[in-house]
Parts: sequence; structure tokens; C-alpha cells
Amino acid sequence: MSSIFSSQTLWVKKEEVKRNWYLVDAKDKILGRLASKLACLLQGKHRADYTPHVDQADFFVVINAEKVKLTGKKLDQKVYWRHSGYMGGLKLETARKLLEKKPEQLLFLAVKGMLPKNRMRNKLLKKLKIYAGPNHPHLAQNPKYLEL
Repeated sequence: MSSIFSSQTLWVKKEEVKRNWYLVDAKDKILGRLASKLACLLQGKHRADYTPHVDQADFFVVINAEKVKLTGKKLDQKVYWRHSGYMGGLKLETARKLLEKKPEQLLFLAVKGMLPKNRMRNKLLKKLKIYAGPNHPHLAQNPKYLEL
């Protein structure tokens, strides 16, 4: 007996993906909440045709990264570290110093940590453009404003 419903799942192919450009203002947004929403949007989970193994990411331009907020005592207690690979090459930096020197890096690291740790992470992160101030060079793409 044949059913009117198909039992096959339709997967989106990378050639069929239409990418849009969105503008997100990070002014007075909480860092973790903004980063988790951006991570979901970058993966394409907001789409009705979400396919986990296909890069469906739209392009996101984030402005005013320097005005992002951290709750509690995270500005002084949260420590970011990197290592050069040499003996004694551990560099520690608090969130306050990172926000003053490189506010784009603070948001980038938060979003990076919330994406799956697989081959697609770097592809998705290339579609995230973060700028400290209100100006960005992507006006030609005519990004739509997205309120998060």
C-alpha cells in the first residue's frame, strides 16, 4: 500500500544554498547571549531546510563590538590564554584587557567556542565579520538589519 507521504528526507546541496547578508549591532548586548545566537545562525539552524553537513551560513556583519557587555565579575576574572609553543610561552589576558585592545577578538572567541569542533567551524567563521566601531566596508552587499 502506497502512502501519499514520501519517506525520504530531502537534503540541501551546497549549490542550492542562497546566502544573505545581515547586519547585527552588538551595542549593549550581553556577550554570551549574542555569541550563542550568532553561532546558531551561522550553522543555519534558523532555516527550514537545515542540513547539518552542508555549509548554509549567511554572512553576518557585527558592528560596535567594543560596546558589548559582560555580566558579573567576568571582565576581571575571565582569562583568555594562548601559548606560543615554546617553554614559558603562555600568555594570559583578562577580558577587560582584550576588550580594550581587540574587542573583535573577544566576540570572535566566544562564537568560535560555541560552534561544533569539526571541519566546518573554520568555514562558518569566515562568514562572520566583526568590527569594533559602527563603520564597516560591506555596504555594497546591502546587509539587512537583524535585531537579536
